[in-house]
Amino acid sequence: MNTYIYPQNLKETAKLWLWSLRDITIGGAALLISIVSLTQVGFVLPLAGTMVFAFLTIRLDDTSILDFIKRAAGFLIFSQQFYIWKLKSRHCKVKMKNQSQ
Repeated sequence: MNTYIYPQNLKETAKLWLWSLRDITIGGAALLISIVSLTQVGFVLPLAGTMVFAFLTIRLDDTSILDFIKRAAGFLIFSQQFYIWKLKSRHCKVKMKNQSQ
């Protein structure tokens, strides 16, 4: 008889330790490239970038620092902020009539 173990919430993203599996895959590939560049060329910058990525993608309570930075940049920099600050003309007429009485 086979026993299967299912997660409590099937819509939840797959996680391993503190990272999602997508972030572990990206981090693992970046770490491999970083180690090769460190040993062959002596270039440390890719390793530092990989460590920063690993720190920013730590997930606690289903959110990460990188998600917050993406949302903040999207709201403050990349999305259009458009506001209309004028009164409708009929409201102005009603106020003027009330003031004249």
